[in-house]
Amino acid sequence: MPLFGFGNYWGKTGHRITGKIAEHHLTAKTKRALKDLLGGHSLAFATTFADEIKADRKNARFSPWHYVNYPLGMRYEDSEKSPYGDLMVGMETCIRIVKDKNSPREDRIFYLKMLVHLIGDMHQPMHASRGEDRGGNDIRLQWFGEATNLHRLWDKNLIVSYGMTYTELADELNRVSRKERKQIQMGTIYDWIHETHELAVTVYNSASSGDKLGYKYAYDNNTLLFQQ
Repeated sequence: MPLFGFGNYWGKTGHRITGKIAEHHLTAKTKRALKDLLGGHSLAFATTFADEIKADRKNARFSPWHYVNYPLGMRYEDSEKSPYGDLMVGMETCIRIVKDKNSPREDRIFYLKMLVHLIGDMHQPMHASRGEDRGGNDIRLQWFGEATNLHRLWDKNLIVSYGMTYTELADELNRVSRKERKQIQMGTIYDWIHETHELAVTVYNSASSGDKLGYKYAYDNNTLLFQQ
């Protein structure tokens, strides 16, 4: 099985932001179910689980679940699928197991933690991009004079350089009306991945290999970053 090493997957800060924001929009029933399965831990705490387990080689089979690559301009449904699975396969598997009350409790807990992480991954444009440059990993850049690449730039560099904690950023970004929230929640995970895949084109057009980036790039792209 190929292990592509596609970065830190939104990084810890980015994933915790998505979990923290999600907690503000849970129903009472969902909160009770999550409290039970997560042992009282927060969604923000659970979001990094899927990265933490990568240290154990027995979990290598889950590595392809963090991303999906297919030609730009195409929908996932029409693309050639990886025999190793991908982000969409991962989410579908997690959803099926978590929703099945007959699944062993330990499986529901494991795949719930995975799902929380993967939903975050699917909103990072370089996790739904193209395979020929390994999701932007082969596009080498400099970020404030230090070596990076387009994938890592969006996984981590942009967020960390903003200089706020995940709780501070979550509080700032959790400012949507009920109407806006309902609009965001519309559609299926296939609609969501298509939206991210289209945004990957914007990210690819934002930088070229060898570029030296800094404040101007952050100013131009933070709106999209925070939206995702």
